[in-house]
Amino acid sequence: MNLYKRILPILALMLTLTACEKSFDELEKDPNRAVNAPASLVLKGILNDMYDSENSPEGFAGVTYAPWSAEQRYNQFYASNYNYYSTNEYTWTTTKLNFFTLKNVLRMEAEAKRAGAADLNPYAALGKFFRAYFFENMTRRVGDIPMTEALKDQANLTPKYDTQKAVYVQILQWLDEANTDMAAIITKGDNTLGGDFYYNNNLRQWQKAVNAYRLRVLISLSKKEADADLNIKQKFADMVGNPTKYPLLTGMSDNLQYVHNGIQSKYPRNQDNFGQSATRENMAKTYIDLLVDRKDPRVFVVAEPASAKLAAGLRPTDFAAFVGASSGEDQQDMATNVLKGQYSFQNRKHYYTSYVGESVFIVGYPEQMFNLAEGINRGWAAASTSAGSADNYYRKGILASMGFYGLKDGDNTVTFSRDGGITNFTDYVVKVSTSDYLAQPSVNYAGDNATGLNQILTQKYIAFFQNSGLEAFYNQRRTGVPAFLTGVGTGNSGRIPKRWQYPTSERTTNGDNLKAAITSQYGANDDINATMWILK
Repeated sequence: MNLYKRILPILALMLTLTACEKSFDELEKDPNRAVNAPASLVLKGILNDMYDSENSPEGFAGVTYAPWSAEQRYNQFYASNYNYYSTNEYTWTTTKLNFFTLKNVLRMEAEAKRAGAADLNPYAALGKFFRAYFFENMTRRVGDIPMTEALKDQANLTPKYDTQKAVYVQILQWLDEANTDMAAIITKGDNTLGGDFYYNNNLRQWQKAVNAYRLRVLISLSKKEADADLNIKQKFADMVGNPTKYPLLTGMSDNLQYVHNGIQSKYPRNQDNFGQSATRENMAKTYIDLLVDRKDPRVFVVAEPASAKLAAGLRPTDFAAFVGASSGEDQQDMATNVLKGQYSFQNRKHYYTSYVGESVFIVGYPEQMFNLAEGINRGWAAASTSAGSADNYYRKGILASMGFYGLKDGDNTVTFSRDGGITNFTDYVVKVSTSDYLAQPSVNYAGDNATGLNQILTQKYIAFFQNSGLEAFYNQRRTGVPAFLTGVGTGNSGRIPKRWQYPTSERTTNGDNLKAAITSQYGANDDINATMWILK
């Protein structure tokens, strides 16, 4: 990822050098003159912000898709037992917004047109997707946001706030238009896209990702399925029933994902940063218990058995040897229990011996399968031979997730650290039968009912591990599945917050409009525990 982090400084240097070539008289006449940059270069910065928007001056801490980041603690995938550096507490306050990146989207579109592109061009089509992506990224964190009057610079420095409902209506329209535009551009044979390090400038792949993302948005609006303006159920049924118009991801190779190359961009967990931090983070009970209860072989890949369990006579391949700590546990108590060997750590072989690690999904095929299953379970589309059943999509999601970890039917080799380091390892063989796994009462799809829905949501959560940013949190916030563990360790009076506060910059530059938005939504109290429209 460092390669792309260097792009913005390089661009800044280019702009500086360009400015130096201008005469002082010219600069004095127009000190704010914009300097042109290829649309492909601007695109790279936008794509990087999709993965890690902390790089942006207006980005917000805590929205990175990077694995093993704070988001994954808030998803209750792992826990920190060392409070000097980090805590598990849900005591966040304000967030920043994505308007800096959105201004770059406008610049990208303008630069494409300046270079001679037609009105309908790949950058314009991607621009609609980016608008949907970043506006949705903001609204689901805070609620109402400026949209209609935003991004006008000097023309309007105090934009009014649009309601969250209006924002989602617009998001769905942008996504539909992006799909239509991409189909037309592909038919026309426009190959002018450049700078795309996700899909190597393949607009057909982007079209699939746009539609998979649209499914995510529709599912996120499940509490509003009766809203006539949103028309969620019909939009979902249209997508499921017309794969020609709405092509979707067909497998793991279609994932919108970040791939570390091990040179300029290294996986966050690697041998260079192995040390005490590896023992300051242990696996979380919410996640581990779901795997153990289902005898899920994915636990052998992502975690290591607790040493106290092995000392008590369990084998490393016994599911009961894997133990996670409650995210609500007091950190000092957790640290003490870690020293006693009571909790599992992340698998050191899998996560610390490679610079490449795993690809990181932004929008992944397993999630898409579970979203299709959830919509059909909810009755938004009828199961058919062409569309498939909820059970069919559900099983495909599980199998795709298992395949991501290299698990297959038959003998599988799993590896655990012999001494707590990353040099000496022992291999073990575990037998995997996906048919036996799927046949378990806790896994075997119970039908298009509440129990079946719970199974879909649970497996979606499992598949989100170290992927997709805060999607696990957002899905849990919407559905309550799985039950998150709370206590003194999570802070916030044992509550999981529902939102972030608005950024301080809005209070100082757009205070009147912000006050009106907070009053209309939350009774004048910008509270992290308040319920936004999408959750009502």
